[in-house]
Amino acid sequence: MGKALLFDLDGTLLHSDPLHVQVFIEMFEERGRVIDEAFYFEKIHGTHNLETFPHLFPGEDAVALSDQKETRFRERLDDGHPPMPGVTALLDRAEASGWKVAVVTNAPRVNAEHMLSAIGLKDRFTVLVIGDECPRAKPAPDPYLEAMKQLGVAPGDSIAFEDSPSGMIAAAASGAYAVGIRSSADDATLRAAGAAATLEDYTDPALRDVLKRFTEEPAQ
Repeated sequence: MGKALLFDLDGTLLHSDPLHVQVFIEMFEERGRVIDEAFYFEKIHGTHNLETFPHLFPGEDAVALSDQKETRFRERLDDGHPPMPGVTALLDRAEASGWKVAVVTNAPRVNAEHMLSAIGLKDRFTVLVIGDECPRAKPAPDPYLEAMKQLGVAPGDSIAFEDSPSGMIAAAASGAYAVGIRSSADDATLRAAGAAATLEDYTDPALRDVLKRFTEEPAQ
């Protein structure tokens, strides 16, 4: 059936959280409220807009606010934004090894395509699974299971890379070997959410041990 690398997007293929933080600070300031980065990571990071916006901005149109927030985010993300260190080399290795790859994200499709274009990786992924287009978004495992279905791979032959606790819960529940990227959460937080291993980024020497799942012969 083959093997696959499954990637979250925000915070996993690129450092995008600083841009999201800027937008949320701006939106709260417009309503006379002050938040900081710590608030973002505690209350917002890794969540779905339509689930959290009614609580963040009670009485307002969550759909309209979500569209506004994502538009502002895209305006801040220019072409030429660097991808996560080491990810291009990992994709090259996957291609040379015949491993399949997919992006699995809760970001709206227009955002996901914009982000992949901005970091120059849009053409590297033929499968892009959007949480909103599945029966349930992360932290449910549905988006990861859909990616496996489209790629024709089994959970045991899949490695999933995530940076947020909610995404990690989804990856682990799908049966993939779940690996945390420590771009916004520490090792303990990601392991508590289900990570089997964590990496600083894709240049981390520990990636070698993660990929041994694909390169070493199984024990007899």
